[in-house]
Amino acid sequence: MTLNWTPAATPDASPLDGRFIRLEKLDPARHGDDLWEVLQGPGSDPVLWNYLPYGPFAERADFDRWLQGNAAGRDPLFYSVIDKHNGQVQGILSYMSIVPEQGRFEIGHIAFGAAMQRTPKGTEAVYLLSKLGFELGNRRLEWKCNDANTRSKRAALRFGFVFEGVFRQHMVVKDQNRDTAWYSITDKEWPAVAAGFERWLSVENQRPEGQVKTLEACRLA
Repeated sequence: MTLNWTPAATPDASPLDGRFIRLEKLDPARHGDDLWEVLQGPGSDPVLWNYLPYGPFAERADFDRWLQGNAAGRDPLFYSVIDKHNGQVQGILSYMSIVPEQGRFEIGHIAFGAAMQRTPKGTEAVYLLSKLGFELGNRRLEWKCNDANTRSKRAALRFGFVFEGVFRQHMVVKDQNRDTAWYSITDKEWPAVAAGFERWLSVENQRPEGQVKTLEACRLA
C-alpha cells in the first residue's frame, strides 16, 4: 500500500504546558536539587528504581553525573516534570527510540516522584509528549517495559496502548533477564485516545475532591 510518506519532524525540546504540569528540557543546574529530593529523598518511592537500568544512587555526585549524561543527549531526550501549583520538579521522562524516517517514537525512562503518583500529573505528562509526537507527523508511539513490571503494564493499558506481545530474553538488566512487553498506539488510534485524555484531564472531570470518571471510561465516552 502506497503511503505518500513524509518523514516526521524531530522534537526540539521546547517547553510544553498542561493544566497541572509543565514539561521543560532536563536542566541539572535548575532541576537537580528537586529531583534528588523527590527521587532519592526519604519520601521517595521505594520501588522506583526496580525496573530501570540505573539507580538507586547512594551519592549525590553519582546522581548528578547521571542527570548530566541524560541532559546532554537528544535520544533519549529528557524532560523534567514541574508542578504548576508549587513549581517543584517532581519527575522526569523522555522521548526515546526516535526514528523520524519511519515515523516512530517511544516514551520511556519514566521516574515520577511520590508527589506525582495517583494524581493527574503523570497522566498529563504522557499525554503532552504523545500529543506532540503525533503532531510532528509520527505514525507509531511505543511503550516497552519489563514483563515483570506490573505497574508499567497496567499504566500502558490505562493510557490506551495496545499490547503487542513479549520479546523473550530480550535484554540483561542489572544482571537479570528481561522479557520485554511491547505496546503501541498508532496515528489512526490516537484521535480517540487523545479525546479520552482530554476529557479525563478536563475541569469537569478533575475536581478538587477527585476524578469523576476513570480514564478508560472517558476514552469510551
